[in-house]
Amino acid sequence: MSEQSRSRNQRPRKGGKPRQGGGHRSGPPQPRDPARRVAYDVLRAVEQRDAYANLLLPAQLSERGIHGRDAALATELTYGTLRRQGTYDAILETCVDRSLASVDAEVLPLLRLGSHQLLSTNIPPHAAVSETVDLARRVVGQHRGKFVNAILRKVSARDLDAWIEIVAPDRERDPSGYLSVVQSHPRWVVKELARALGERARDGLVRTEELLVAHNERPKVTLVAKPGRAKVADLEESGALPGRYSPFAAYLPEGDPGLVREVRQNRAAVQDEASQLVALALSRVDARGDDRLWLDMCAGPGGKAGLLASLAGQGEARLVASELQPARAGLVANAVRRAPRDAGRAIVSDGTRPAWKPGSFDRVLADVPCTGLGALRRRPESRWRRGPENVTQLAPLQHELLTRAVESARPGGVVAYVTCSPHLDETDGIVRRVLDERDDLELLRAPDYLDEVPDLATGPEGKYAQFWPHVHGTDAMFLALFRRKPE
Repeated sequence: MSEQSRSRNQRPRKGGKPRQGGGHRSGPPQPRDPARRVAYDVLRAVEQRDAYANLLLPAQLSERGIHGRDAALATELTYGTLRRQGTYDAILETCVDRSLASVDAEVLPLLRLGSHQLLSTNIPPHAAVSETVDLARRVVGQHRGKFVNAILRKVSARDLDAWIEIVAPDRERDPSGYLSVVQSHPRWVVKELARALGERARDGLVRTEELLVAHNERPKVTLVAKPGRAKVADLEESGALPGRYSPFAAYLPEGDPGLVREVRQNRAAVQDEASQLVALALSRVDARGDDRLWLDMCAGPGGKAGLLASLAGQGEARLVASELQPARAGLVANAVRRAPRDAGRAIVSDGTRPAWKPGSFDRVLADVPCTGLGALRRRPESRWRRGPENVTQLAPLQHELLTRAVESARPGGVVAYVTCSPHLDETDGIVRRVLDERDDLELLRAPDYLDEVPDLATGPEGKYAQFWPHVHGTDAMFLALFRRKPE
């Protein structure tokens, strides 16, 4: 809908007077409620354009000049609504007299946004309804605004606990369905996470529930001080706190990380602690011979590449960071820029059709594309746009990339297979298949290279490392380490 169309649907001010400036404005009008408006616009973009909230929201806040309390409210409304979308949809299904799927795409985000305010915030109910309905009238018109008003008044009749009693399946009979509604995850995700944790439905899914709860909590902003360019002590001067596990990590309690001096200077970056640690583990394995050339095979957007380039530059090594998409390769180039000894280089290349000769590298990182089920705290919308079919679709690519990664390592060299997903078909399934196909690989015990982190071991003989949000406070990164056997 154009701004002209929206303005026709907006209510006039008291006395019926038009806004100052009439049709002579050089830009769109400033919304009366900028926080709810930007949250709505991001939610619509997520739903209709597969946008990522963690990328779009900060850009929109900056572009619209939204700061302070309004920015904090917009952030809470956006992420809170996305995290609890499954719960709210189950409630809305009982309040709408037709299928929720038939509700207009422009209206559904308004219903979810209002439900979040009513059921999961301290916003007074009358304000939650009135402000959301006012926004609805402005963006979807008076008639559909009345529909939003009617539905939200039904939602406001009960608190969240009372609604859960009505809409959630019985926990004893259907624990996966119960957790799906209460903790707002698709049923298939609940089942696969339980499988990865080694839990069965009949056992009550206690650890699975702990994981789902962690997914719905706001994650810490974690920074990485790039070795040779910054120290954690430098980040502490900007108000950050030392990380729990990684020697390069610091937690930023509040504020915009882009305003941190070291981040502005590319001496530090935002990076989850588990992402730092899987890269660090690769660097710690004895390469048994030359240690001069490293490869990050699927490097975009560049977080691990930036750290690896700095680690390589601390010694005599250099890093080649390969990325298929040119735009993402540009991000990688910026991430490795000014590494110690200028040790990082970004190239545009397809990892399934390597631009380098086999056996060229001493260390290889294959951080493969995956469903992203390990990053649901940071990208809550991923749970709603992924399905079991995505796992099936990604498996051939994951297998191909790990195979090429092994071939890219020299005999005696080291390979790290990494996913930001704990799904067993993306982790153990891929590793076992490649091990079955090759006799030149030794599976190393990855937790041995991360002694500072407890409770990591999983898989055969505990040789894999699996991070968990509810255990380690990180994304659910998976790591398998291999050595290519000498000929």
